Amino acid sequence: MKRIVFLFLLVSIIHGQNLLKLNEQEYFEMPGLNVMAFSDFYPDGHQTGLTFIQHGKRTAANGDVRLEPTPGQWSPIPMVVNRNVDITKNQITTYLSYPDSTKDRKGFNPIVYPDFKLNYSVRIKCEGKLIKVYVDLEKPLPDEWVGKVGFNFELFPGDYFGKSFLTDNSSGIFNRQANGPLFKDEDGEVQIIPMAEGNKIIAAPEDPYFKITIESESGKLQLIDGRGKHDNGWFIVRSLLLPNKTDSALEWTITPNVIENWRYKPVVQISQVGYHPLQSKKAIIEMDKLDMPVDIHLIKLNYDKNEIVLSALPIEWGYFLRYKYFTFDFTNITDEGMYQIKYGDFLTSTFQISKNVFARNVWQPTVDYFLPVQMCHMRVNDRYRVWHGLCHNDDALMAPTNINHFDGYLQGSSTLTKYKPLEHVPNLNQGGWHDAGDYDLRIESQAETVHLLSLIYEEFKIDYDATTIDQKNKIVEIHQPDGKPDILQQIEHGLLSIINGYKSLGRLYRGIISPTIRQYTLLGDGSVMTNNISEPTANIDEQPDDNWVFTEINPNHELQTAYSLASASRVMKGFNDELANDCLRIAEELWASNEDKNPPSKIEAAVELFITTSRNKYRDYILSNTNNILQRIDRQGSSISRILDLVNNKEFKERTIEELKKFASKIDEQKNETPYGVPYKPNIWGAGWGIQSYGVDQYFLFKILPEYFPKDNYMNALNFILGCHPGENTSSFVSGVGAKSATVAYGTNRADWSYIPGGIISGTALIRPDLPELKEWPYFWQQTEYVLGGGTVDYLFLVLAAIKSHNK
Repeated sequence: MKRIVFLFLLVSIIHGQNLLKLNEQEYFEMPGLNVMAFSDFYPDGHQTGLTFIQHGKRTAANGDVRLEPTPGQWSPIPMVVNRNVDITKNQITTYLSYPDSTKDRKGFNPIVYPDFKLNYSVRIKCEGKLIKVYVDLEKPLPDEWVGKVGFNFELFPGDYFGKSFLTDNSSGIFNRQANGPLFKDEDGEVQIIPMAEGNKIIAAPEDPYFKITIESESGKLQLIDGRGKHDNGWFIVRSLLLPNKTDSALEWTITPNVIENWRYKPVVQISQVGYHPLQSKKAIIEMDKLDMPVDIHLIKLNYDKNEIVLSALPIEWGYFLRYKYFTFDFTNITDEGMYQIKYGDFLTSTFQISKNVFARNVWQPTVDYFLPVQMCHMRVNDRYRVWHGLCHNDDALMAPTNINHFDGYLQGSSTLTKYKPLEHVPNLNQGGWHDAGDYDLRIESQAETVHLLSLIYEEFKIDYDATTIDQKNKIVEIHQPDGKPDILQQIEHGLLSIINGYKSLGRLYRGIISPTIRQYTLLGDGSVMTNNISEPTANIDEQPDDNWVFTEINPNHELQTAYSLASASRVMKGFNDELANDCLRIAEELWASNEDKNPPSKIEAAVELFITTSRNKYRDYILSNTNNILQRIDRQGSSISRILDLVNNKEFKERTIEELKKFASKIDEQKNETPYGVPYKPNIWGAGWGIQSYGVDQYFLFKILPEYFPKDNYMNALNFILGCHPGENTSSFVSGVGAKSATVAYGTNRADWSYIPGGIISGTALIRPDLPELKEWPYFWQQTEYVLGGGTVDYLFLVLAAIKSHNK
């Protein structure tokens, strides 16, 4: 009898594991499938709504009511009002509304909403392995919106390319590229004709890992290629909300295929470049929570026969996000050579252990390719290739007043300059780098790039030369040395934009950017964005193609630029003395104009100006703000550490050192919260850039207090960027660096599914609440976008720091 009861309980437990149930993190879970309902909050980036994680991969997302068949980045999105999780009913109900008052014509990316209000709920109820989707309306749809409002559910294209789909009476293939035909709807908007229609759609019926069946009880389903209107679109399953209905205006049943007893396959995470013999070396093993460890092997590659040089049972670290983690420490292996690690069926990429591991092919691609390719107002040649022609040579027209630009720029009631709206501002067609995967120039990214490049040149004395930069003729020749240090030439290029802008405007620009979304979304050669012919004046109704230059009153940006210019003035001496003098003069003018203000960046400005000039007024400002500095030691400690001896004040140094020691304890707590030895707290974007910045700070703190801020702190940050990070994608975040790297990235050439060598992506993002994700997809700015500023130069700094600290 006892045996029968035990077997009954065992069968019940096993059966229960294969049914979708709400877990403590408020999503539905079973082995091989997770169903989330508005756990995330970023619909612009395809991260919210009804979301499926099928066999460890996010296959579908953004399930929600939308006002268009194929919405894009600036399309109306709803506002989440409330979310109710009912464990007893195994149900999540989310209450939403149109418009979102926080985004309607305001905010960083303002959206123009139609005159339409809609209050509704999306109810997700799981019954066994079935997912029931209901949309309930507060009021029936107005007649003029019937046939326009529908529920969209997006399938990630990268998982479905080349796979088939079936409907009631048709079938087809998910194409690699968006194809026609198209048509114009009653509002004159171009729409793509659906790939298929029916009451039932099966995606990938041949693939058990990605098969999803969707059935509608409330009207026909349409399968639409969202890329037909927007390059970054997904495949969309959509059906319209029923007219004259409130309850169940939409009702779907979704059945994802689930492989029985599926488990996440173990992943071994390492630096894709390798390790210096003297540095700590630790592989991270990420595995299913139900798995138990097996032996792991370090293999050295030899001429005749590869050999296992170390075997061990991995050491359990614990639980992080949705996985269980173990570590494999091979620090004691110092023999130089090529290695791999094998764990079960997983075999890592090859990697080096070598004294010269960082000396070549690691930092150079960023200097050789990425920085040159991002250079604005230049033609960039690369042997047989032209990365882009001479671009934006007509910069720039003064921005119109009282405008909230679609990419976050604001111009108030005044231009803050002598120039009238849409009047040409001279000398803005020199210098600067395209900010990111787009073509604008933001003052903060220009300043930060100049600042870190200046510190790099001071700290590491890199006189590397592989590029010709001809400012007179506005031509760059990659892989053609010109006898000048590339880093100094890049600093000069950034300064030409900042300083010429200041001289022409009488103040800093906020940014220089395209006036229209059509221009802004251009992918490819930036030289075709404008006609390169300056318009002396223009009328906003004429829509000239010249970029607009925005200004602002922003003490923080002004002082951030001041400390950038102060540092640059030091390294420009002897290279471009006129520019060096301009840097220091303008830096001091910016300081003087903000003497009565105290934004966060003022301490850093005082530090750089004091290092440059040794003037007491900057020293006195630092000392008079001792209490503020100590309260913000987490943000200002690395900067202050550089002048502790220069200020020659014993009390200030002692108090700062004491506070830094307390801060070190906090850092230890934060880095021990993850198996990677670094703080990992991504918001929307992947955490890579923040971890790089953290690493640079740790280097300066290591220099002053090595016993409290060990070398491993910044080396772990570098390892994270180079591949030792969460998730199944173990690529280096630096394109073209390491055995495996991000070679599909969100650069200006993303439409080609390509990359720019040396560009650094933000990296693994967090799909809330607990999925680390880095997809091979060129249109996720929050995962694979390149940026200027710390996102680029922090990485350079870390690699050069690794060389210096391990090769003394």
